[in-house]
Amino acid sequence: MMRPSREPAASTTGRYLLVINDDLFGDDEASRAVVREVSGVQEVVSTRDAQPGALDARQTGPGALLFAELGVAVVTVVPDRVGATGLFEPADDRLIAVEPERIVHALQDAVPVDALQDSPFIDDAEATWGLQATGVLTAAESGAGISVAVLDTGIDLRHPDFADRDITSRSFVDGQTAQDVQGHGTHCAGTMAGPVDPAEGPRYGVANGARLLVGKVLSDQGSGTDADILAGMSWAISAGAQVISMSLGADQREISTAYETVGRRALAAGTLVVAAAGNNASRSEGDPGFVGVPANSPSIMAVGAVDATLAVADFSASATEVGGGEIDIAAPGVQVHSSWPLPRRYNTISGTSMATPHVAGIAALWAERSGARGRALWDELVGAAQPLGPPAQDVGAGLVQAPS
Repeated sequence: MMRPSREPAASTTGRYLLVINDDLFGDDEASRAVVREVSGVQEVVSTRDAQPGALDARQTGPGALLFAELGVAVVTVVPDRVGATGLFEPADDRLIAVEPERIVHALQDAVPVDALQDSPFIDDAEATWGLQATGVLTAAESGAGISVAVLDTGIDLRHPDFADRDITSRSFVDGQTAQDVQGHGTHCAGTMAGPVDPAEGPRYGVANGARLLVGKVLSDQGSGTDADILAGMSWAISAGAQVISMSLGADQREISTAYETVGRRALAAGTLVVAAAGNNASRSEGDPGFVGVPANSPSIMAVGAVDATLAVADFSASATEVGGGEIDIAAPGVQVHSSWPLPRRYNTISGTSMATPHVAGIAALWAERSGARGRALWDELVGAAQPLGPPAQDVGAGLVQAPS
């Protein structure tokens, strides 16, 4: 069993993630038993027996939440189980890993860049440059019959571009609804699944025919915890999402065994998880950055960002020598126009956060085209990617492409 790092790079909450081993995964009673025994808590609430809204992912008293669909529990341990090191380090083969629970953030807008006059792609009256560059405009598919989930700051349900759409929303943030006031989630949802004919301006959405699941896992201030993220992932998988888009993370080089295990189990269940690589690079200053949690998990598709010249964005994180930590694919992430909460309606921002929903939406198009799910859908995306000049450590397989 892997132990928690003694030098966590990310901020933590004081709680722990317990990752149930594969032998017990799916056995609710056995999973609860191991959580009780190693943590000392008596109350273990499972997603399999909780009523909607009954799970409090931010509880502070002794207790545990078991995300049965993921095989991960978040625990506030009994104090006498914490060792002299100040860490909770149970030795039990029924657990794959124990990790401190992190605080995660929306991968906020990267530093704006000047418009590139010689770009081969540019927003026009018909569509954004990102849809042009990825071949979305000529794709016959719309994502019809496919469920895509965006886990972020929510969505502006009042936005005219989402009227009459098949949207299911839920908040996992205590005391806040799924209504987005921050903007990040509405922007990502718009890129992934916005309409063909928006109320104003060019088309900006990829999978306009997909069913949209919106999980608010980040607060109005743009932050959340691992428990919030895992709650959203568990819900999305249970709701039948074939694709999950997460433009969030923590600047931690070390791979999270919890997220890697969840990504692997999601693929096996037919769900592809796509995540933003991170905006911690400053390439113009010689800093390539690194892929953070959860995108650095080998079983979660990490997305880098390119600009309208198809060059790597200055802020886009590079692969590292850490096992995993790779960039799997690239997508438009500089000066991306999409939806924004009212009254503004639209905004143009940059980041690997903006690249990620391009990939998620295009994954929905491929899922409709071929029926591929999970690992097979991953293989189709990377197999169809357009090779680019930069090395794979920056762009992975290349620029994501819609079915042609």
